[in-house]
Parts: sequence; C-alpha cells; structure tokens
Amino acid sequence: MLSYVFQLLPLDMKKLVEKLPQEAKATLEEIRIREGRPLEIVYADGYRFVGTNGSLLRQSDGAYKPSGEQCRKLLERMTNYSIYAMEEELRRGYITVTGGHRIGLAGRTVLDGGSVRGIRDIGGFNIRIAREVIGAAGFLLPKLLDRSRGKVRSTLILAPPQQGKTTLIRDMARSLSYGLPPANGHSGWAGMKIGIVDERSEIAACVRGIPTFDVGPRTDVMDACPKAEGMMMLLRSMSPEVLVVDEIGRKEDAEAIREASHGGVCVIATAHAYDFQDAMGRPELSRLLEDGSFHEVVELKRTSGGVMHRLIHTRKLMRTGAEVGERREVDWPLASSKSITARADVR
Repeated sequence: MLSYVFQLLPLDMKKLVEKLPQEAKATLEEIRIREGRPLEIVYADGYRFVGTNGSLLRQSDGAYKPSGEQCRKLLERMTNYSIYAMEEELRRGYITVTGGHRIGLAGRTVLDGGSVRGIRDIGGFNIRIAREVIGAAGFLLPKLLDRSRGKVRSTLILAPPQQGKTTLIRDMARSLSYGLPPANGHSGWAGMKIGIVDERSEIAACVRGIPTFDVGPRTDVMDACPKAEGMMMLLRSMSPEVLVVDEIGRKEDAEAIREASHGGVCVIATAHAYDFQDAMGRPELSRLLEDGSFHEVVELKRTSGGVMHRLIHTRKLMRTGAEVGERREVDWPLASSKSITARADVR
C-alpha cells in the first residue's frame, strides 16, 4: 500500500519515512511536505514532525526540512516528468497517483479571467494515503436495505475531511456488488449492478481503467470523470441499480442525483458537512434532503475507538420535524489491518 508512495519521495526523505515506527507507518494518513519547513505526518495518534533521524517529534524544533530541490524532484516524479500533461489536475489543486493516493498541492495560483488556471511555484504537498478496509460497511449496510422492495435506500454520508467517507462507500459498493450472505435472521441479498463515478480516482484507484481496489464483480467505474456527467453516462449506458459518488455539492451534481432518484436508481453519496444541520446550511444539499432524494443520512465521526456512524431517517425527519436517529455505533477500529473479519453480514 505504501510502497508506491515511498517510491515517489526523494531518496533522503524516503529513507526518513521508512525509519518511522511501525505503528506510525501502519496507520499513516498523511505526509505533509512544505519546502524549507518541518516534515509532518498524520497518523492514528494525531500529528507529529519527523526528526532528522526518523524519530517522531511533538514540536518542530529539530525536525527535518525538505529543500526546494527535493520538492522539485517530488513534483517531477508524481507528474511522470511531464507537468504540462497534468494541467487539469494542477488546476484542481491535486494529483491522484497509483493506488488512489491523492496529493494536494499548494503554491502560487495562475489566474485567467479571474478563474484559477493552474498552480506554479509549488512548495506544499499533502500526500493522503488511501486505505482499503474490507468490512467497513458491515454494521451500517444492512440498515439501508429495504427488503420488502428489494432495494437499497438512497443515502447521503456526511462528515468533515479525513473521517472515513471514501473508505466506507468503497466497501459499500464492494459488498452490494458481491451480495450479502444470510445473517441475523435475514435472508441473503443478491449482488447488484453498481456504478461508481470516481472523479478523483480515489474510490476504485483505477489504473488504465482497471480498479486496483476490490469494488466487487458487478461494478462498473467511470474514472476521472466529473460527477454529474459520469452519473448521467452510467445511467444511459450501464443500467446501474446503485450509483456511488464521492463529495457532491454542486448544482449539476444535485440535478443528476434527482434524475437517478426519479428513475428508481439508488444513490449512495458523500458530502463535506459536520452533521445534518450543517448540511442543511448548504443550498444544494438542503434541497436534495427536502425533496426526498435521500431516504437516509449517515453522520460519520472518528473517535479514539474508531470510526462511528449515526443513522438519521431523513423522510421521517422532514415529515415530523423531529430528528429520528440512532445512537452512534463503531463501524471499524483505527487499526492497521486491511480487513475486518468479525462481520457475519459481509462477504
């Protein structure tokens, strides 16, 4: 999982990161590189600076400071020595590399008519580590099944960044694609046709159109495609039963979701918001919730014990005005394991 990321790093930086304690490497979430400033990592225990000997420091004094030459080498490697070929990615402020790892960029923006055309003089990099957690959806997914109708209820997953939204929807897609075995007195659930619109190549981590993460045998992926266009393309051409999309919020996203919802297709989507009330403050999200495009809302939250969810029954809330939800339950621990084995209701 980390091997490709480490290979991108200039040699001196690579050697330092490889010296990190095993616990830090096993739960590594971000490597934050800033030219001439302390090297920082984020992992399960929080953030630390990296010392010149690979040790972890609470304070920045004595931390390793990447040089401008090292940042230039990193940029060359992550763009395959062709920065101009990555013009669209640079305009968006990130590059997704093999394995689904997303590298955020900071520097001086280049404007064209008041709009951002790209970034130059790049001096800040945030390497976000993508992790596959098999079984992450095991507690939540059975609650979203409408067994009487044989459908999955459309669901909006809310959380701030780095709470596990992408990890969760990836495993939801995988589980629904394979189907669920009988569990807890319920009959099994047949595998479904899943369509993933993966604008940032983080959900499936496709390489030349082929997913590198396990997203299931009945899953089709529209990779590196704008969300709204990708949803409409899949609806027209691949007849999905469930659409999966990450980080919605624009007007065109909402219109595509309504189109899918009115056509009887389930949509599982994520959005940046702290909670339900926060989402209601975003115009497009509030309209989607008010018009019934989503039956359920899931609030995600990371704690010291792991990632937890709270399920809110949206249509009951809109009808009665009283919040109808469940207490938070732990979905998966913040651990290094690639899979969660204690899941009877997930393949």
